[in-house]
Amino acid sequence: MAIVKSKLLKQLSINYPNFLKKDLEKFVDIILNEIKKALKRGDRVELRGFGVFSSSIQKARISRNPKTGEKVNTPEKKTIHFKMSKDLFKKLNNNEE
Repeated sequence: MAIVKSKLLKQLSINYPNFLKKDLEKFVDIILNEIKKALKRGDRVELRGFGVFSSSIQKARISRNPKTGEKVNTPEKKTIHFKMSKDLFKKLNNNEE
């Protein structure tokens, strides 16, 4: 099951009842937008205890349509790479909370 933004906001409002929901939503939007901007600039985003997001450029290449076998030009594009932190790895593999 994936966590969606609405579930994240709901959990934040439960954990922090003193904040208004609209303020929590602005807070989450600001964080996500800053991560997007940094990745678009080519910067590295490190969230301690969670992981590192980085973007890299995938070179243009000639690929193949597997259904028809036809050669297709694939343009250069940016991709996102995520590497989890050691803490998150331990929590996932040792069932820690």
